[in-house]
Amino acid sequence: MSRFLALALALVTVPVATPALAQTPPADPAIPAPTARAWSDLAKLPDWSGSWFPVITDQVAQITTNPTPWKPEIQKQIDHWTAEEKAGRPRGLLVDCLPHGVPTFYLITHNSLEFLFTPGRVTVLGESDGNRLVRIHTDGRKAPEDPDPSFHGYNVGHWEGDTLAVSTTAILPQTWLAVSEAVGVPIGESAHVEQRFHLIGPDTLAVDLTITAPAVLTKPWQTRRLFTRKRQRSYEIVEGVCRQGDFEPATDTWGNPTWRPTRQSADGNILAPGQH
Repeated sequence: MSRFLALALALVTVPVATPALAQTPPADPAIPAPTARAWSDLAKLPDWSGSWFPVITDQVAQITTNPTPWKPEIQKQIDHWTAEEKAGRPRGLLVDCLPHGVPTFYLITHNSLEFLFTPGRVTVLGESDGNRLVRIHTDGRKAPEDPDPSFHGYNVGHWEGDTLAVSTTAILPQTWLAVSEAVGVPIGESAHVEQRFHLIGPDTLAVDLTITAPAVLTKPWQTRRLFTRKRQRSYEIVEGVCRQGDFEPATDTWGNPTWRPTRQSADGNILAPGQH
């Protein structure tokens, strides 16, 4: 073998297959088990027990004296649906069993709320159906950078004395921003809602909201909603099932209790038993 051929062979490099670098999944931190101290610290929080009922007259007054700063093109839609409501043709925004969503959950609810305090979380339960539930994380976490949007959004809160300050992001754009049960528009993209919950009397809870919705508002809208407390057992939140009234008790072939759709007329009204 010539010196030149030996040198050429020595310079040839043979590629070596290397394994592909494995993708490291993002960290998924575990939620630690609550400590005895975490449970005892709950006793230091303000007393929000009982059922909280919205002050409907205050809702109406807020809309009248502090109107929503709609964009001009959105105001035309609001005027249309307001006229329809006054003409006796209201559009039901909340009749499809979808969650009310934040901020409508607080803005126009006609049902009571209940607050549950557990270590690292405040849970808000709403009457009427199981979709009315807001989880507010108070364990020091930050909102995720790439969250999955939802009707009630991602809620991160912290306590400032006796005030619960909450920031809500990742709200589905289809969620209603409503001023009544018949008037409102979808909140659109990039909405952000800040809430401050605090007592302004022994049995009066104020929810101060700052609603930023660049798709439909000219500026952030600051508004307040009031809730009054009832402690009697007769006011406790009871089970509610969306559209349960569309079914009636029946029995199946074996005599087991069951449900069947109620008979309805062509326009959707429930017919009396025996009618077709």
